[in-house]
Amino acid sequence: MAYNINKYDEAFISNSSTRVNYKKFYSWFQKQPKSELSKKQVDALNFFEKTGVTFKVYSDTENRENLIPFDIIPRILNHKEWNKIVKGITQRVLAINFFLNDIYNEQEIIKHGVLPLDLIQNNPAFLKQMIGFTPQEKTYNHISGIDLIKTDTSDFYVLEDNVRVPSGASYMIENRDTMIKLFPELISKYNVADNRNYTNNLSEILKVVAPSKFKKNPNVVLLTPGIYNSAFFEHAFLADKLGVELVEGKDLRVINKFLNMKTIEGWKKVDVVYRRIDDIFLDPLSFKEDSFLGVPGLMEVYRNKNVTIANAPGTGISDDKAIYSYIPDIIKFYLGEKPILKNVKTFKCRLREDLKFVLDNLNQLVIKEVHGSGGYGMLIGPLASRNEISKFEKKIRRNPYNYIAQPTLALSTCPIYTKKGLTPRHVDLRSFALLAKDKVKVISGGLTRVALKKNSLIVNSSQGGGTKDTWVLSS
Repeated sequence: MAYNINKYDEAFISNSSTRVNYKKFYSWFQKQPKSELSKKQVDALNFFEKTGVTFKVYSDTENRENLIPFDIIPRILNHKEWNKIVKGITQRVLAINFFLNDIYNEQEIIKHGVLPLDLIQNNPAFLKQMIGFTPQEKTYNHISGIDLIKTDTSDFYVLEDNVRVPSGASYMIENRDTMIKLFPELISKYNVADNRNYTNNLSEILKVVAPSKFKKNPNVVLLTPGIYNSAFFEHAFLADKLGVELVEGKDLRVINKFLNMKTIEGWKKVDVVYRRIDDIFLDPLSFKEDSFLGVPGLMEVYRNKNVTIANAPGTGISDDKAIYSYIPDIIKFYLGEKPILKNVKTFKCRLREDLKFVLDNLNQLVIKEVHGSGGYGMLIGPLASRNEISKFEKKIRRNPYNYIAQPTLALSTCPIYTKKGLTPRHVDLRSFALLAKDKVKVISGGLTRVALKKNSLIVNSSQGGGTKDTWVLSS
């Protein structure tokens, strides 16, 4: 096998040595006929096509849906490394929730000089409409998607936090369903921890955070921007699995200080909204005046605690990549603990010394917009042309507050299946955590995203990336 190992590979130490997590799998793999594996890869893509596992790229001028590329070689983690991830994510999710409750009320973290005031002032992700308000059960980030990367045998780093409208859980579940269809005996032999209980756990969380007076049998809906949204497949998938109505803003109305949903039997009260639209579109009376995606008056109903919105409006301030750089301090301030999972070293262009270093080393760094997502609005210095670097330099000089920079890390690789055999590709891991009443449930495995292009570090599906199933081995 000519497997070109670069830096740290999670499956192979060398061409003749397999890591413990993969020994049983690789032994099985070597016994499989190539033609059969190739057929399984095609079958997997056919499953995705029949199920409609798609995403929409906003820059796609043809306005068509794209299949999520899927690789049949699983990513395998052992229980010991997974337990550390669970502890680290639990710590992080709790600290972020404490931070959100504080930043919209007493702002103790600013008064104690831990977080600079200017990171909050004039920050579009900080919602003044939430000042002085405490959500039901003091829960802001009901659903969190924490992105992790691995760099060596023991260290996972948090690359970024996604707590506004995190996506990808449906692909995690579909990946597992597909692997069970293709390789049922293999999964049972490996004793892989289940991750398809995600929607059951999410359903329980949404019921727990319902308004106090409606907890017995709350009416939950999933609010989508509609069929043209890039993640509409996921919206429909989760609504179906949760057993709740999938609604658009036009299906909802505020009547007598309560939120109601249009049905064939008339208007029905709604108690919990699992929203998949951004803050500014939620309510044209409170945010973007010309938004047709939200519901006029929704925020007044919310502030009167007659409806719960998950995730809470204003949660997106924690997605800010400048705030991300302070998460270790946030953990220490609220929990009095050292971070279990490390941050990637981050240079803040808003600081004069950091800005000078970044501008002097653009060709060696990864530059990101503080509110960027999906792999857009970033520069990977070592792979960029002189012209691209020059353009980005001008952007940073114009608005340094809008950018952070990080070193180009050597992301771990995992094998993917090709017609020529196994070949390594860079991966990251989006882990999903659910929170209510200070109790965190981290879903086993999460979603492994893989950069299918050779040497690429960008794993986002909108940038040519794919996914693979993530196996956590029980002890």
